[in-house]
Amino acid sequence: MSEYRYITYEELDEGRIARITLDRPRYRNAQHRGLLVELDEAFVRAEQDDTVRVVVLAGNGPVFSSGHDMGTAERNAERDPDSPDFHPTYAINGATRKSAEKKMLGEYHYFYGNALRWRKLRKITIAQVQGPVFAAALTLIWPCDLIVAADNASFTDPVGVQMGMCGVEYFGHPWEFGPRRAKEMLLTGKPMSAQEAERIGMVNRVVPLDELAERTLELAREVARRPTMTALMIKDSVNQMLDQQGFTNALEAAFTLHQLNHAHWAEIYGGRVAHAEADEGAVEWKGGR
Repeated sequence: MSEYRYITYEELDEGRIARITLDRPRYRNAQHRGLLVELDEAFVRAEQDDTVRVVVLAGNGPVFSSGHDMGTAERNAERDPDSPDFHPTYAINGATRKSAEKKMLGEYHYFYGNALRWRKLRKITIAQVQGPVFAAALTLIWPCDLIVAADNASFTDPVGVQMGMCGVEYFGHPWEFGPRRAKEMLLTGKPMSAQEAERIGMVNRVVPLDELAERTLELAREVARRPTMTALMIKDSVNQMLDQQGFTNALEAAFTLHQLNHAHWAEIYGGRVAHAEADEGAVEWKGGR
């Protein structure tokens, strides 16, 4: 398999543990198309390898991920058909359609659809997070089975405050935070500390930052000792219970509302942007990272 450009892939403990690391520290591991496609390829690689029992998802640098890439030079180049760095996925999966259909299909395939696939990965997955876990970074950690957080981690989705949107595409907020905490976070943008996230059960363990990698690896090794069939049935038993309670149907419904929200702002701004700006009450934010 060719080398990755935006992530790294390691095989640990004689291949029983695969560690995938987001590797755009200059941009706080912001998620552009190149990174997301490589990340999905790496998850598939780990899934296909029968030696792998546990997959760890980490981020290089002080921040696990700052969410969607909102305007770096790399992100702009991969969208430009005349650029040598044009990403081929901007010519498929609805990219040649128009208006709301184009945005809906792009977000379905590379944001929402990715998260659904990773949630169903046939291996146990552990997110290893540090720093502010921001907006779309939640869509990387929530599909994971377990989450280990550094003591400096925090969690927030400020897109309601900053962009006039009803949360990110993978709308796990009420399930992860509870309904009233979810509404408060989305309406105020206020972050939740790692310690509070552990208290409410969104995070499994909070550990010192300088011990994060080793303590996550300890948990991965413990889980890897379970029989693979046992681990998979435990994962599916819990996930199927959530689905019986309406989790997946709720995600589908919220994704539709998310697209309606985009269409609302696109109509107001004549298609220039598909989110709120300051003139409509959005809090000013830095567009590039």
